[in-house]
Amino acid sequence: MLASMPVKDEGTEGEKSIIVDATIKSKDIYPDEDTPNKLFGGIPFSDLPICHIRASPNNTILSVTDSKGGVKMLRSCGMEGFKNTRKGTNIAAQATAISLSTAAVTKGYKMVRVKVQGLGPGRMSAIKGLQMGGLDIISITDNTKVSWNPPRPRKQKKL
Repeated sequence: MLASMPVKDEGTEGEKSIIVDATIKSKDIYPDEDTPNKLFGGIPFSDLPICHIRASPNNTILSVTDSKGGVKMLRSCGMEGFKNTRKGTNIAAQATAISLSTAAVTKGYKMVRVKVQGLGPGRMSAIKGLQMGGLDIISITDNTKVSWNPPRPRKQKKL
């Protein structure tokens, strides 16, 4: 009778599970003064290539630069074939990120740092797309500009 019972489901095949308490106790997850010299795959952190994601409400632009800022690859949702309002979707951002990361892997990039800028819908899906394409993400930084003195709001509509 036990042999005919279905096997207990252990979750999705290949799903990563992390024990949060053990991760917090290890001191490797937070940056410190020695982080720029720390080696990731034999490359110092400060020399890793950077993937910039600019997520606006209407489009998502991804670029891979070297550590000094020279652009090596550039892709946007419009270049991938998405037009008009479809450029601003998270599906378009993920497809663009997958194509950029596969091109980066064929050029020899394995690990990247990610810098995200903007508040568009493609923020998280672009990061997922980079992982799905085969790149290892070492760190994620948010460089979204915050206006501390915004412009004056428009006057109220008169009815």
